[in-house]
Amino acid sequence: MLTKRIIPCLDVKEGRVVKGVQFVSLRDAGDPVELAKFYDEQGADELVFLDISASHEGKETMVDVVRKTAATLAIPFTVGGGIRTLNDMKKMLRAGADKVSVNTSAIERPQLIAEGAAFFGSQCIVVAIDAKWSQEKGTWMVYTHGGRHETELTAVKWAQEATRLGAGEILLTSMDQDGEKSGFNLALTQAVNDAVNVPVIASGGAGNAQHFYDVFTKVDVDAALAASIFHYKETSISEVKSILREKGVTVR
Repeated sequence: MLTKRIIPCLDVKEGRVVKGVQFVSLRDAGDPVELAKFYDEQGADELVFLDISASHEGKETMVDVVRKTAATLAIPFTVGGGIRTLNDMKKMLRAGADKVSVNTSAIERPQLIAEGAAFFGSQCIVVAIDAKWSQEKGTWMVYTHGGRHETELTAVKWAQEATRLGAGEILLTSMDQDGEKSGFNLALTQAVNDAVNVPVIASGGAGNAQHFYDVFTKVDVDAALAASIFHYKETSISEVKSILREKGVTVR
């Protein structure tokens, strides 16, 4: 059985880590460099760093913060937010990122995925998908610009297209569950996980160790990501891993 990964996420706005509920009502959660170091020491398997203001406000991801964060880490580090070109990817990877995450820019120009995969290899390209249930359409629709704009794409179809173009991993966030702490969206995660042949990272809704256990055993997803429960010390990565081990889930 492959080792399951626990990944904390740093949503960064103007140089500070923030966290909200369903992508709004953001509150401060600390310094990204300090938190990254703390999570590395805690036993995180990887770290995701998303500059959540970049796509919306047209700013470049803060290269200096990325460089400082990467300097504290001994674990793989994914950076996203405002990455629109191959050159943007190069900047992030040179600054110390191991992978780059694209979302809005990949939907606006899907060829960006193929360009990145051809130049750096698929293992470097993560496509982030923010999805929300549509009662009208009876499926999960993809949103861009930090959850502000609904597209005509369904989560499953877009995940398939992204991997066909060369994405090596899908970071799948349920907007409905985001920050709610009621558990990962198992139905959405299952639908996307079944549709692609690359690792899927479940995101949105983690409230306790049981939620990680559920998404790993009921969906068999490769990795699960959380933010607020770790940032605000409601639980720790080491505690989640300890409980998962006791329940028979293979973790590092």
